[in-house]
Amino acid sequence: MCDPVTEYTARLQQQEREIKSLSAEIERLKHPQDFTSEGLDELREENSRLKYRLNILKKSLHEESAYSSKSMININQRLQGIFGGAIRVACPELENPPLAVTPSQQAKFGDYQCNSAMAMAQMLKTKTQKVNPREIAEKIIKNIPDNELIEKTEIAGPGFINIHLKKTFVSKLLTNLLVNGVQPPALEKRKKVIVDFSSPNIAKEMHVGHLRSTIIGDSMCRLFEFLGHEVLRLNHVGDWGTQFGMLIAHLQDMFPDYLSVSPPIGDLQAFYKESKKRFDEDEEFKKRAYQCVVRLQSKEPDFIKAWNLICDVSRKEFQKVYDCLGIHLLERGESYYQDLMTEVVKEFEEKGMVDLDEGRKVVFPPGQSIPLTVVKSDGGYTYDTSDLAALRQRIFDEKGDIIIYVTDSGQAVHFQVVFAAAQMIGWYDPKVIRVEHAGFGVVLGEDKKKFKTRSGDTVRLMDLLNEGLKRSMDKLKEKERDKVLTPEELSQAQRAVAFGCIKYADLSHNRINDYVFSFDKMLDDRGNTAAYLLYAFTRIRSIARLANLDEAALRKAAETCEMVLDHEKEWKLGRCLLRFPEVLQKIQDDLLLHTLCDYLYELATTFTEFYDTCYCVEKDRQTGEVVKVNMWRMLLCEATAAVMAKGFDILGLTPVQRM
Repeated sequence: MCDPVTEYTARLQQQEREIKSLSAEIERLKHPQDFTSEGLDELREENSRLKYRLNILKKSLHEESAYSSKSMININQRLQGIFGGAIRVACPELENPPLAVTPSQQAKFGDYQCNSAMAMAQMLKTKTQKVNPREIAEKIIKNIPDNELIEKTEIAGPGFINIHLKKTFVSKLLTNLLVNGVQPPALEKRKKVIVDFSSPNIAKEMHVGHLRSTIIGDSMCRLFEFLGHEVLRLNHVGDWGTQFGMLIAHLQDMFPDYLSVSPPIGDLQAFYKESKKRFDEDEEFKKRAYQCVVRLQSKEPDFIKAWNLICDVSRKEFQKVYDCLGIHLLERGESYYQDLMTEVVKEFEEKGMVDLDEGRKVVFPPGQSIPLTVVKSDGGYTYDTSDLAALRQRIFDEKGDIIIYVTDSGQAVHFQVVFAAAQMIGWYDPKVIRVEHAGFGVVLGEDKKKFKTRSGDTVRLMDLLNEGLKRSMDKLKEKERDKVLTPEELSQAQRAVAFGCIKYADLSHNRINDYVFSFDKMLDDRGNTAAYLLYAFTRIRSIARLANLDEAALRKAAETCEMVLDHEKEWKLGRCLLRFPEVLQKIQDDLLLHTLCDYLYELATTFTEFYDTCYCVEKDRQTGEVVKVNMWRMLLCEATAAVMAKGFDILGLTPVQRM
């Protein structure tokens, strides 16, 4: 196998020479007065083609640089670049012609399909031009430049273009994956991504709603981190407000020496309920609670200390959940934005955007049915004010390029109004800064009602996680894994299955929809579950051990062995592996993580088809000794395991070597 660096350096130099030549030719064609009018139209058309070819070469030059590096390539994106240019040249009269390139669902239709011709024919029809879609498809194919991706194209049906990839191209990409590992596609620009997720309330238990936000938000962060962006993980906890008055007043009564002796608050949820009961029933206590709020907001040291004590008890409880799930985030609660709220209200007032409504100060963003209340009638601030202040800080101080809020869908309208107000005042242009609410549905019990305990209470998150641990151990013992695994391996497998199944059950559903929480379903090792995928991954990893191949031998094989891909199942698996960057791009665009779960399940089942059909390791039936190893198929096994491991990492799953 020739040195890929030398090969791509030579190709880049050749393309640079061609770009210079074409640039000079375009400059010459810019002066039509030098030519007779008879050939002017032809020259203009040639000029258009040359410009297109030049753009393709420039893009190709950038992509070749990425290809010769360690980055994985988004094949669909490359094909869109090629076909997008061909479509513009084929029908220059169309403004923004449709571009549709998708993976083929059946092998007989090639590897990808371009389905633009039919939609283009409809657009031309509105311009009173009746053109057969097949003719348009032929023109598109005619204008496809030479490239290293496409082996052949063919027109099918009314105008579908079937695209067949070159085996040498696919083989080289797989070799790159094996030699360099699963690397993110080349990044045009590194952005700052801010994800606001989890966000429990101080002095209250985390419940299943916080579970969804925590799992989904963490996975989004992992995705953007893998793609190379700077990610700020923010926990916008509810750590400020009138409820702290009653909590501090109750603390003073229950633990009068709290300033010198740390109060032994064992159950903060019970402590909260006790203080709330007193607040509702005892007028004197209620008055004192309001006084405590005023003194807290005035930042009197004793009251700040009481507030910190209560917050610390909650933090320790939250951290137990985060430790179980492997979550890392930066706490920046509502209290952080208190001083910024005054500035926000002042800015809206100075721009004449505040109205008075029954003593409240409100803001009406255009196109919204409800206003934001930025100051209550008693002079206090609201969640609206807090969220505006937080958004302003994230735009101007943090310089966020992408800002995502992961909360339940019930808050969709609220965030829609907040974002509209921020645009109205000129804080950001949605074409420049992406601000988005990633909403999710509720968790249901198996009775299809809101997930509750038998007594009707909200399910405590730690109770749920502990139940998961118990059930996963029962499952492992049922499969008699306790007889073959060491105690340490069994404990690792227990945690991997328990927490992996809980995460995957959430992430494998479209986050917009409600989903039914069922331990029985999530621990089932059949179908699209974490249990199935984790077991499949462990089996794939064991194939190299079966063949007595260590990491060094596999690495040497990756650098020297050509990936043949002659068998249809080898080809199918190879193409599936290389779709990984396309899947990540789609999730980056729509923030729907179930696409990755669907892909990993498809990859696992495609691998099973391959392994059942194509031998990788042959053993002597009598002695059990390895007789023959098909090295390029072993490499396909390794590539599958590598892509699955990276997918697991993005989803927050932790595979183990033995299960």
